[in-house]
Amino acid sequence: MHLSEITHPNQLHGLSIRQLEQIARQIREKHLQTVATSGGHLGPGLGVVELTLALYQTLDLDRDKVIWDVGHQAYPHKLITGRYDRFNTLRQKNGVAGYLKRCESKFDHFGAGHASTSISAGLGMALARDLKGDNFKVVAVIGDGALTGGMALEAINHAGHLPKTNLMVVLNDNEMSISPNVGAISRYLNKMRLSPPVQFLSDNLGEQVKNLPFVGEALSPEVQRVKEGMKRLAVSKVGAVFEELGFTYMGPVDGHNLEELISTFKEAHKITGPVLVHVATTKGKGYAIAEKDQVGYHAQNPFDLASGKAIPSTKPKPPSYSKVFTETLIKLAEDNPKIVAITAAMATGTGLDKFQAKLPKQYVDVGIAEQHAVTLAAGLACEGMRPVATIYSTFLQRGYDQIVHDVCIQNLPVFFCLDRAGVVGADGPTHQGMYDIAYLRCLPNMVLMAPKDEAELQRMVATGISHTSGPIALRYPRGNGYGATLMAEGWEPLPIGKAEILRHGDDILFLAYGSMVYPAMQAAELLSEHGIEATVINARFAKPLDEELILPLMQKIGKVVTLEEGCLIGGFGAAIAEAAIDANISAQVKRLGVPDILVDHATPDESLRDLGLTSAKIADEVRQNFFSQQPSVVS
Repeated sequence: MHLSEITHPNQLHGLSIRQLEQIARQIREKHLQTVATSGGHLGPGLGVVELTLALYQTLDLDRDKVIWDVGHQAYPHKLITGRYDRFNTLRQKNGVAGYLKRCESKFDHFGAGHASTSISAGLGMALARDLKGDNFKVVAVIGDGALTGGMALEAINHAGHLPKTNLMVVLNDNEMSISPNVGAISRYLNKMRLSPPVQFLSDNLGEQVKNLPFVGEALSPEVQRVKEGMKRLAVSKVGAVFEELGFTYMGPVDGHNLEELISTFKEAHKITGPVLVHVATTKGKGYAIAEKDQVGYHAQNPFDLASGKAIPSTKPKPPSYSKVFTETLIKLAEDNPKIVAITAAMATGTGLDKFQAKLPKQYVDVGIAEQHAVTLAAGLACEGMRPVATIYSTFLQRGYDQIVHDVCIQNLPVFFCLDRAGVVGADGPTHQGMYDIAYLRCLPNMVLMAPKDEAELQRMVATGISHTSGPIALRYPRGNGYGATLMAEGWEPLPIGKAEILRHGDDILFLAYGSMVYPAMQAAELLSEHGIEATVINARFAKPLDEELILPLMQKIGKVVTLEEGCLIGGFGAAIAEAAIDANISAQVKRLGVPDILVDHATPDESLRDLGLTSAKIADEVRQNFFSQQPSVVS
């Protein structure tokens, strides 16, 4: 059977080990070819090919449910659940999603973009099954990195308290999340996995016994049983932890041995109550370059399969916002030992791996634990340190109560740096940074700022470090800057709450925030060609607003457009409208941003065009709403 013939995972039933191995090779080939061409997550899926095939051969996927923790390890799942023929559209507009998506397939039982959710969701499904008197299996697959997330541990704690609720948890232990795992749990698993007794028993015991006089091969089954029994004894410490929590523990199992995996899963299905199957895998398995560099090949832009090297851009690009942020923070931290950079398992993505290399004593990686990261930062601030919590906008949502309760209520000077704010592209709705303006603006004591370009980002990093009277948040987009001239040092902090006028005009007022400042300037130039002159303000701060500058101009010009790369509900434009109402300002206000929709996966340019946030579409929106006699120039 060829992989292309598999449209339903139940077609794996009855296949031999040899046939499954052939399909495994085909999955890796298709996976590698697709990601090399269009980009995507590479290492996670390559590591779970055999795990997926073995697990699905032991389930009836018309009834049973598998919940994957973080969808980027589920590419093999997608390939055997009816999406082979469309897999070349992976992460492209209107194509196959890079994460699990309930509306995409009946086999995607739970959407997964953020880690540590699968056990909670699986337990909920298992409880619903029991309440309805139904009978199907529920399996949650979770990586060892996701166990650093408190939600996963909360779910394990709850599941272990339900001895009659059948739930299988498969621990995919590859020693990695995106970056190498940190923390006591990871260290404990590594200690068990690499313990000398396990290695000795695996490699030497059988050979030693066979060399005894009069034994030879005759007692090999008994020798094998002794070997396995002693191996279980050697790893019993890690199993004891889960056993004490109420789980039946099985493992560790070789995650690339189909026969062993199938046998273990079959036995696990027979057990009543929660069971944990510990599977040891290799991230990037089958592609030697990815196995060697598991961090670098977690995800890749298009690359050459033979060399593993990225396909070079046709022209040089300005530095990314993440790079400028990190280099600026390093310079400031070299002169200020109180600065502590914090990441939640995203050192490479945020650029803080470079900070760690330069200033390891001033760097903390808490693992996938955003809640802990926020309150850790609050504790550091209590002792006079300058914590810089650098977390993707979408991931900071996970620490919201801690931002409210532990930081804002106590008015602690924590500096939040929100990478990937706004449209992020191919990762889709789970990763779009759409909500941070709204979810932070409503909090007392919080200051919000966003730069128009990478040079202003440098000044805002300095501003955040110098602001010691309370919490402050900086949002900046994914991708490259505009090529603005950067300073090597000596960045002057901005006055809190002060905007700047970039362009003067009497016909329309553009109030732009962060990444929308340059499109506003370009839209103003397009309008000028049609005799419409715009004033453009770089707001810089969404909170506090520069009402002293903004409100008189709103009253004078009377026609106002707000621009933001974030949700309109509760966002920057809403702040402008609220300020105008409170000041009894009479003006026509049009808010442009992200309406009350989910932004699906596509390139950032495609998403911004669809949202009407390109300069041409902004100009056309102005003509239609304020100068309807003007013809449209948008084709």
